[in-house]
Amino acid sequence: MGLKGFAEGGIASIVAGCSTHPLDLIKVRMQLQGESAPVQTNLRPALAFQTSSSSAVHAPPPPRVGIIGIGSRIIRQEGTRALFSGVSATVLRQTLYSTTRMGLYDILKTKWTDPETKSIPLTRKLAAGFIAGGIGAAVGNPADVAMVRMQADGRLPLADRRNYKSVLDAIAQMVRGEGVTSLWRGSSMTINRAMLVTASQLATYDSVKETILEKGLMRDGLGTHVTSSFAAGFVASVASNPVDVIKTRVMNMKVVAGKTPPYKGAVDCALKTVRAEGVMALYKGFWPTVSRQAPFTIILFVTLEQVKKVFKDFDF
Repeated sequence: MGLKGFAEGGIASIVAGCSTHPLDLIKVRMQLQGESAPVQTNLRPALAFQTSSSSAVHAPPPPRVGIIGIGSRIIRQEGTRALFSGVSATVLRQTLYSTTRMGLYDILKTKWTDPETKSIPLTRKLAAGFIAGGIGAAVGNPADVAMVRMQADGRLPLADRRNYKSVLDAIAQMVRGEGVTSLWRGSSMTINRAMLVTASQLATYDSVKETILEKGLMRDGLGTHVTSSFAAGFVASVASNPVDVIKTRVMNMKVVAGKTPPYKGAVDCALKTVRAEGVMALYKGFWPTVSRQAPFTIILFVTLEQVKKVFKDFDF
């Protein structure tokens, strides 16, 4: 197998990542909605029960803006090019993170496949996904931090914007201003999310595809690949969204010397988010996540199947 699985997975991931970057940017902006708002005692969380007190004065919650609203506002205020803010970080992230996770998953799946039955249990697929996703996330975390910051920069006041010129400039500025460790800020959440996404996404795709072919529902072609990919994308979105919201907020927080950072860590961020905005805040950006994850996964696996055909006569 060697490097072949890494090359195939890397090419497919870069194509998918660049194709769906605007949806990922909108998802990040939605996940940050409400973060900067001060916590008021007279606001009701999303899942709080109605109280009978007539003397309480409740301020109206800030308006929630949906996918189309966020996208329109970005284009109106920042221009169409802003939808591709941070795309250089996406390319680097996919090169580091997805190339690693796809290649490792392929190696582990091949190693753990029964040579006689040519099958692999779901538990081993999930284990392969957890391992591959965790290692890939650790490798790609610097690019992930840079990508989140570049995508979120446009929502900040002009005086507070970081104005990174590229992913390399973002990484260089973070190292100079916040130290090398800032490149792995939120890494625990990144690794947890990557383990969930990789295990659920790749295992679901393989399992659904195998089921379709075994039952003869469809032949091994585009229809099977698209159906399996959509199922994988939806499952991955459900599994990873809460972790993704916390990861985005921790990575995006601005740390100023001499001042207490907004969050002490992932757990503190989760608690503050739930207290201030309600439990359902952990699923902010869910539909953009699905809207991005489903096309991403479809493009990823359809491209991967085609790349495998191109590379089938090569061994490296």
